[in-house]
Formats: sequence, structure tokens, C-alpha cells
Amino acid sequence: MLRTILALAAAVASSALVSSAASAQDRSAVPAVTATAPVKNVVLVHGAFADGSGWRGVYENLVRRGYRVTIVQNPLTSLADDVAATRRALDRIDGSAILVGHSWGGTVITEAGVHPKVAGLVYVSALSPDAGETTAQQYEGFTSPPEFQLETSADGFGFVKPEAFEAGFAADASDSDAAFMRDSQVPIAMTSFGTKLQNAAWRTRPSWAVIAIDDKAFQIAMLRKMAAKIGARTVDVKASHAVFMTQPKAVADVIDTAAKQVSVKRG
Repeated sequence: MLRTILALAAAVASSALVSSAASAQDRSAVPAVTATAPVKNVVLVHGAFADGSGWRGVYENLVRRGYRVTIVQNPLTSLADDVAATRRALDRIDGSAILVGHSWGGTVITEAGVHPKVAGLVYVSALSPDAGETTAQQYEGFTSPPEFQLETSADGFGFVKPEAFEAGFAADASDSDAAFMRDSQVPIAMTSFGTKLQNAAWRTRPSWAVIAIDDKAFQIAMLRKMAAKIGARTVDVKASHAVFMTQPKAVADVIDTAAKQVSVKRG
């Protein structure tokens, strides 16, 4: 996967980029946490090779806590299409929301999270480019774990290789759950990784990051670097890349914490 992603990054290497490091001054511009109204909406955004059904456990846990939860179904055909799907979901909710993204969904919420209804961001083993950067550039300097293997179709869509899916994506899922995810995976247009972002919502919204310490899709050092870059409050969870499905309570706990801590200003 790393070679494929970095090939996309090389195509844009000569472009002028916004700095990837968020300065302390940038982060200090985020409003202090002085909530005047509770955030009761959560919008969940899945990543590549999966769909929204993997959020079922998180959904049920949050609903029991009194949240109104919306699950975005990304087409994974382009960054613009996924952002549009996310914005469409945000447009339909009543009130402010915590916007949550897993893996590629982190790129999506970074771009879509400037929506006025977004009060905070939660990155679940997720990517977090800066404005002017591509997703592919986040991989530079890191080595992808050997368990995570992709194949690309003739029309440019990426799949996790079936024989590597459980080890690379969902090692802590049951064999039957991993098999179902493998056989229902949603491919992503690989050109999406080479698209520059126009916005970086984490520069103006408080952020949290769930880091799955047994993740085999990303090198853990890469996840930690991205979380530090955006100034996220981090929580480590012992889980695979499929942490959003295999550890729903741990993920829901972080979302609940974010919702209770964000600042909401009345209009």
C-alpha cells in the first residue's frame, strides 16, 4: 500500500504546500470549552474498504446515552463525493454535532468539518492532512506494516487483498465478522489519496484521536505524529484497524467525552 500511496504523493511533490505542523498559536485560537448548550448529535464517517454498518456497536452505545446518531455512507469515489455525502448528513441534523471519522474518514472530516454545525472532531485511527496537503503525503517517512496489502483494479479502485484482510484490517474481529467485512468491502478510488484538501477543520475545532495500538493499516508512529500535529487529545485502545467495530464502547467513550467538553455558542 505504501508504494501506491507514495506514488500519488510524488505526483504533487513539487506543489507549494501549507505547512503540516500546527503551531501552538494556531491551536490556541480554538475557543475555550465553555459549553452553553449540550451537543447531542454525532455523525459517523467510515473509511475505505468498509461501509457504515461497521459503526453499529458505536451507534447503539451512543443512542443508549441519549445521542442522536447519523451514519454517513461514503461512495468512496472521490474526496469531493465523500465530503458532499458528509455535508448532506450535517445539513439534515438539528443542532451542533461531533463529527467522527475512521481511517480515510479522517481526511473526509478534516475537509467537511468546517461545516457550521460541527463543534468537535474525533479521529479514530484516522488520517488528518492539513489544507494544501494530500492524504498520500501523510505516509511519507513511514513504512506500512506488511500485513496490510492492497490490490488495484483496472479502473483504479483499491481493495484489501482477500487473503490479507483479517490480518491487515480486522485481526481482533471474529473469523466470521472478518470474513463478512472482507467479502462486503467497498473499494476506494485510489486517486482520492492524491487530492489536495482545501480546509483543515482541526485548526478551528477541538479534536480527539483514538489510536488503535495493534493497527496494521498504519504504522503507530504515523498515527501519533498526526495526532500531535493537530493537537488532539489522544486515547490508546488495544485493537486492530477495525477498532470502530471491535471496540465500540471505547470509541463511544471518547465521542461522549468530546461532546461534553466542546464549546457551543448560541447563534
